[in-house]
Amino acid sequence: MDGTPAAPPRGSALHRFANPGRFMRLSGALLPWVAAAGLALSATGLWWGLVEAPRDWQQGDTVRIMFVHVPAAWMAMGGYLGLAVASFIGLVWRHPLADIAARAIAPVGAMFTAICLITGSLWGKPMWGTWWVWDARLTSVLVLFFLYLGHIALTNAFDEPDRASRPAAILALVGAVNLPIIKFSVDWWNTLHQPASVTRLDAPGIHIDILVPLLVSAAGFLFVFAALVLLRTRTGVLERRARALMAARAAEPAPSGAAVTV
Repeated sequence: MDGTPAAPPRGSALHRFANPGRFMRLSGALLPWVAAAGLALSATGLWWGLVEAPRDWQQGDTVRIMFVHVPAAWMAMGGYLGLAVASFIGLVWRHPLADIAARAIAPVGAMFTAICLITGSLWGKPMWGTWWVWDARLTSVLVLFFLYLGHIALTNAFDEPDRASRPAAILALVGAVNLPIIKFSVDWWNTLHQPASVTRLDAPGIHIDILVPLLVSAAGFLFVFAALVLLRTRTGVLERRARALMAARAAEPAPSGAAVTV
């Protein structure tokens, strides 16, 4: 022994940030601020977009659906990316917190995907003359919704949540192939859905009076998504602790001399 401290094991930083106790302390401090930011930005962006923003010269007031539809679509895709990352970490490094986070993300992502599909149908009726078409973008987003539902069903198909972690993680990783299909479907195929207008490399194809409230609304949706995931993850950690406590008590031997009931 020369007194030199040992090098930290590989992945120690990941283990440190994935510590449930540290997560509970940090998330408990962040959650009120994240939730407040989400509510404030969402209310501001939606009021700005639904009430104050100008009408589109082609779509009229129908364009206002975009202030809900587009942020919901971004959250649907971003949420599934987060689900895939958490599933990968849980599958490779076996972090229980990653598995809990994946289970927390799936219902929230499914909710935003449903909002995306519903608002897209509301926009499609006046623009396309129909509620639904089997367009490449719409179909791939519908597949995303089913992937979320499949993950939720798989995690609830086992009596012990830990047994469902591996198959649910594999499903999430396989389903991630759908993300680039959603993103580039309007470029790869001739679809009714309009091409990208915000994330263009040259310049956004949206007037600044519409773009700014859209981005504010998207920021609000992001913080709301994060707050819901944090809340659900904290609940999952507490449930896991409760199950561990109940299992430990059930494994304790009965006190000697205790009366036996027949």
